[in-house]
Amino acid sequence: MKKVILVMFLALGLSQVSNGQIQFGLKGGINYNSNSIKESGQDVFDGAKSKTGYHAGVWLRFKIPVIGLYLRPELVYTNLENEVYYKTAAKTTTHNFQKLDIPVLLGKKIFGIGNVYIGPSFQYILDSDFSVSDISSVDGDGFTVGLQFGGGLEFGRLGIDVRWERAFSDVESSFVGNLGSVSYDTRINQIIFGLSYRL
Repeated sequence: MKKVILVMFLALGLSQVSNGQIQFGLKGGINYNSNSIKESGQDVFDGAKSKTGYHAGVWLRFKIPVIGLYLRPELVYTNLENEVYYKTAAKTTTHNFQKLDIPVLLGKKIFGIGNVYIGPSFQYILDSDFSVSDISSVDGDGFTVGLQFGGGLEFGRLGIDVRWERAFSDVESSFVGNLGSVSYDTRINQIIFGLSYRL
């Protein structure tokens, strides 16, 4: 009988924790990617221009007991673009790449509807490509780590936020072109505007 009562109290406690302490939902939005293509070898690019990208994913948030903060891990697919002038072929090309982001943010609620947060963002480059046929066999480092910080507002189940993200280290990428193998840096530096919905 004692075991049954213990199990009942444990189940009730877990349900209260999951109802009151753990939240999850969906998110999406736009990304403005700034100056993410830089030379690290030959002089082949000029006039990098940022283009608007997008992201979509899921998030989880749970309170950390006692200290009044929460942890918010996310899993996000991101598509980013830059437009550059490719000197050796005298053409303008779009550099497009996709990545998986896993930010792990430490946050604090403010005045009931506001949030501020900061934390590392673990990034895995899925694919990258240029829009001209002169450039092929594009390769990039698979895994990098960056930093995100920002804030937002919540209105019931709906939330809006803005973040800044910067990579800690270079993302060494390369491609095969008219000059042979060319290296360049695709370090992420972006502003992220997001919309989220709590399920």
